[in-house]
Amino acid sequence: MEMLGAELTRISHKLVEIELPFDQKLTQQHGFLHAGVISAALDTACSYAAYTVLEADASLLTIEFKVNMMSPGRGERFLFRGEITKPGSTIIVADGRGYAIGDGPAKLIASMTSTMMVIRGRQDIRE
Repeated sequence: MEMLGAELTRISHKLVEIELPFDQKLTQQHGFLHAGVISAALDTACSYAAYTVLEADASLLTIEFKVNMMSPGRGERFLFRGEITKPGSTIIVADGRGYAIGDGPAKLIASMTSTMMVIRGRQDIRE
């Protein structure tokens, strides 16, 4: 996320927000924020939200996600929110929403449903 210029702006139980300023380097051929960037930011927001319901010695791996692009990624900055839908001891499900922010109200540009597997006792996989 640092490479993209994203910043973690909110952390609370079951919820994380990441903000990203518009950068031409992160766009696709039409000048909209690239779907890969949107997906990466939503995956990160959902994963970080899942860490808020885990014990300190556990870790996570995303095992599946579905992204719906709803509107072009056009704005001065973007907000990506991940919220836990179903916490679990082995599998955690989260929903993410991406918003474009500019003139006027925030506009929903993407949604994600993510499934993560909780990892415990693996020295080769850490937080």
